[in-house]
Amino acid sequence: MSEIEHLISVQDEVGETPVWIPDEQAMYWIDLEGSAVHRYDPATGDRKDWALDSAVTALARRDSGRWILATKTGLAFWNQQDSTTEFIVDPVADSEALRLNDTAVDRQGRLVTGTANVQDFDAPDGVIYRLDTDLSLHEIDDGYAISNGMGFSPDGKTLYVTDMFHNRIIALDYDIDSGTTSNRRTFVEVPADTGLPDGLTVDADGFVWSAHWAGQRVTRYDPDGTIERQIPVPVTNATSLGFGGEDMNELYITTAWFFMSDEERKVQPRAGDVFRIKTDVRGLVEPEFAG
Repeated sequence: MSEIEHLISVQDEVGETPVWIPDEQAMYWIDLEGSAVHRYDPATGDRKDWALDSAVTALARRDSGRWILATKTGLAFWNQQDSTTEFIVDPVADSEALRLNDTAVDRQGRLVTGTANVQDFDAPDGVIYRLDTDLSLHEIDDGYAISNGMGFSPDGKTLYVTDMFHNRIIALDYDIDSGTTSNRRTFVEVPADTGLPDGLTVDADGFVWSAHWAGQRVTRYDPDGTIERQIPVPVTNATSLGFGGEDMNELYITTAWFFMSDEERKVQPRAGDVFRIKTDVRGLVEPEFAG
């Protein structure tokens, strides 16, 4: 495994959800607080940015070659050609405290998304929803203090969800036919002195990778929840991570400067940038939403 490299100077307030698109050999990700989507081509070093009207919190690919977004005002389709959005649904439109947060797509092409209470981070009222391909929305779990990073095991039968302010990652049995969950259990408890668990991804071997907010690291857990390795990140807030590259063995790591003081930003001028490390394992291409 190589050394971690500082890849892209972008200064995202909260970089999130890196998604690799094999057909383009390019990485997309967002700035949650900056209402922006980014695209990076590693072969040329070119970057393109889109400013959105809605504050985007996560993105996933559609099988039509377009995108679906979680935003602070609900789920929406996004057409990158003209940067237009089409509203789908907002399950928490009546709440001033709750908004959508992270997403993942299951192996059957359905979207899973969760909510966060942005007025009380410790409140256990985060809910997980499933958006079917007919655009119907269904609640499948609850009780999260900010539902965050999400990912599926290679066989699609386990859903991992970061329960951020409870300092743990939850594992759920996932019925691939019905899209329902059962057998909720704690996959890992994250020690407070290693930061808060944030975004996650699952590699081809079924190991779970988690970014640590305020922990200056990413961790790889084996399927039993044992730490297999930790990789130091040269800024405090690692927010999310995803595999990419021709061989799907390059780990892209987004970061944030949100909540940092001016003095802290002077000490960490690369906070909010994107980092990359070439690993000895392979990731999985993220499924596309089929709706």
